[in-house]
Amino acid sequence: YEYDLMNQQKLLDKYVGKGIQLMQWHEYQDRKEIVDAVLISNNEGPVYKIQDQIYLGYPGTQILPAIPDNLIEKPTLMWLYDNRAKPPQQIEVTYLTGNIGWKADYVLSVSADDTLTDLSGWVTVDNRSGATYRNAKLQLVAGDINRVQEEINAMPRFAIAEKAMGVGGPAFESQAFFEYHLYNLKRKTTIKDNQTKQINFIEASNVRIAKEYEITGMPYFFTQAYRTNDYKVPVTVYLNFKNSKKNNLGMPLPAGVMRLYKKDKEGSLQFIGEDRIEHTPEDEKVRLELGKAFDLTAERIQTDFKQVTTRLYETEWKVSIRNHKDQDVTVHVTEKMSGNWNILKSNVTSKKKDAYTIQFDVKVPKKGQAEVVYRVSVGI
Repeated sequence: YEYDLMNQQKLLDKYVGKGIQLMQWHEYQDRKEIVDAVLISNNEGPVYKIQDQIYLGYPGTQILPAIPDNLIEKPTLMWLYDNRAKPPQQIEVTYLTGNIGWKADYVLSVSADDTLTDLSGWVTVDNRSGATYRNAKLQLVAGDINRVQEEINAMPRFAIAEKAMGVGGPAFESQAFFEYHLYNLKRKTTIKDNQTKQINFIEASNVRIAKEYEITGMPYFFTQAYRTNDYKVPVTVYLNFKNSKKNNLGMPLPAGVMRLYKKDKEGSLQFIGEDRIEHTPEDEKVRLELGKAFDLTAERIQTDFKQVTTRLYETEWKVSIRNHKDQDVTVHVTEKMSGNWNILKSNVTSKKKDAYTIQFDVKVPKKGQAEVVYRVSVGI
């Protein structure tokens, strides 16, 4: 790999001890004067030998007879092949290069009643490899591939959005490949050096979604006194959907950022949140955290705390939720437990999600209020 690029300093360095010419232009006499010289040094300025005299610099422009063989204009990869067979051979060279990568981005347009969405997926290819790939066959591998050397992330300088051409259907074909997924672009594309290109790879309409509201607690709540001057807790908004053919999807989704929009009363799309998804196979669920609900407020109060033994605690809680919306909602109060725990009593039926998670589904009427009150023992 030759990367000793030429510049004025290196060109002169290669001619130390060799003959060059110096040209001086006499403007008012309309003539040029050319002097033969030997460059004897180029350290902190050129030193010339002209007719047995040493000149520390000399007026005029240096003229070199040729470009040295060991200097090149641009970085060049050179291969030497030795074919010992009589017929000619076709050789395929495969190599790994850095500073070129891709990512997936998704845009979701949510319906007025928050039950359906249109989904558009884009692949962004960022090429900083130093080479242009013309009419290339583009294949993208999605998965967590172990690499010894960390790749360098570069910010894009400009972007080109390119819509898939041809008859409808997805621009990419997906197939399982080893423990990953391979996406093949159905047509050839050109990716220039220092270019970021976007290619549409999935379109889906009328994808059924579900909106959820959740309040989440922490394990340390249940083994200590809950002393705070602010009992307000946020209500987080989630959207989820299933990546299935029945739900107008079913293509393995590479990891990326999903950005969601919704039309306001004037018909303008407004940004309502974003979240990052992991690689999602077919028939798996996607859950997106969008933000905090404005019209739902909640308070958490510890109404009783008792340390029964050095390793056993009892606490009682009241979580109050106020709904300022024009429709009824259900809020999941999800508590994260630790150790050996047991719900002693509650006014709302609880659901054990796993060994360390309990959930209360609280129905809150429109313009109304509801609360869950429960007592729990925790042994650590």
